[in-house]
Amino acid sequence: MNQNAVMDVALQGLLIAAKLSAPILVTALVVGFAISLLQSITQIQEVTLSFVPKAVAVSVALIVSGQWMISELVAFTHGLFEKIPTLLGGG
Repeated sequence: MNQNAVMDVALQGLLIAAKLSAPILVTALVVGFAISLLQSITQIQEVTLSFVPKAVAVSVALIVSGQWMISELVAFTHGLFEKIPTLLGGG
């Protein structure tokens, strides 16, 4: 197992982590920005007003994109298992 193989697996791991977390993070960012804008317009400073809609939106995003996230993670894991012989130098 050489340095290039380790870097390749690490890069693929980071890319899959970014790809899987993007729908949740973007949803939280958009909803948080919208609620923050609403709070600054109306000057209502309530902590739960920011937390509850964000939690609901993240839950909905997880339900909507969950199947895709699982299939991507399974495909990545299958790819890693297929690479084991070449990573160990056997093939």
